Amino acid sequence: MSHALVLSLLVVFFLLPSFPSSSSSENLVPEARIPSLSPAAPPSHRLRRVLLGALLGSLTGASLSLLLLILGRLCILYASASPLLRGPVVFSPAVPAKALQFALSDPSRLAPILQSKLYSRAELDGGLAVAVKRIERGGALRSAAERRWVQRGLAGLAAAKHRNVMALRGFVVGAEGRVDVVYDLVGGMSLEEAMERERREGRREMGWESRHRIAVGVAKGLRHLHFECCPRILHYAVKPSNVLLDEELEPRLADCGLAGLLPPSGDLPSDATVQYTDKSDVFSFGMILAALITGKNPREPFSGGWGKWLRRLQQSGELREALPQDSDGEEDELLMALRIAIVCLSDSPTDRPSSDELVAMLSQIHSF
Repeated sequence: MSHALVLSLLVVFFLLPSFPSSSSSENLVPEARIPSLSPAAPPSHRLRRVLLGALLGSLTGASLSLLLLILGRLCILYASASPLLRGPVVFSPAVPAKALQFALSDPSRLAPILQSKLYSRAELDGGLAVAVKRIERGGALRSAAERRWVQRGLAGLAAAKHRNVMALRGFVVGAEGRVDVVYDLVGGMSLEEAMERERREGRREMGWESRHRIAVGVAKGLRHLHFECCPRILHYAVKPSNVLLDEELEPRLADCGLAGLLPPSGDLPSDATVQYTDKSDVFSFGMILAALITGKNPREPFSGGWGKWLRRLQQSGELREALPQDSDGEEDELLMALRIAIVCLSDSPTDRPSSDELVAMLSQIHSF
């Protein structure tokens, strides 16, 4: 019964007038009463009882309907909840769960593969080698809700499959909230290692062709995360140490989305991650592109930051000063790429290109 009908019944119930039982209020001599075994109630009382019964029935029916609706909703939520998986969770049949569990339980089977100590190489039974990143979360993920939330998030990250994105093959949630994330093993080194070696030896081992291919590959990886994954994936940590290079210097983005899903502080992501957008990833890409062109350390401090330093050089017509000394014959293309980096480093996110636009802009450099 609708709310309007219930309200109408209440109004009638409380406003219904009471009629006298005698035929006239002016009679001074009371009429003789005729005894009856079952005296009939006055019409007004019978109507009140009918309305009261209808009102109580309506309220009871509405309460039962609401209760059934709540129970049905709870049943749907329980049925749709992801099951809480125990032990290793793998997303590839090539990675045996038991072999992965055994390898990660024995620290002697893990060997660092990068100077940053972020990844380890794990040898599984059968000769398969994988890369493992261990994230210490300080006691988080103790509740089933937190574990289920992270499980769904990692499953979404594993769905990102692209040539320039490091493939996530599985994960293991260990004691005290530790999470071991398992990737395909990349045989080369990180971009950070390659550039540090160049600065240490004082010479550029990678030519502009290789640097340009790395920049385009990173942009394509971001485009896949931002535009081809559903829902879109934000990287959160685009930096040289998360760009892994194979033997042919083909780049692969590592740690895609992990900083937003599993921050190392041990706290689940806060509202601060809501302010992070795809244009934030583009800003970080601008830092990588500027470092690839200039050969400078992206962590090197500049007055006002990299973006303002490069914009000052551009406005004064001295942008060539940012190029390395051994860039003869490549200056025009380097300057075009450096202008793209400057746009990526704009203070306003709306002024930065999208990763989709970046791929087109960088791919066209060789056509001029």
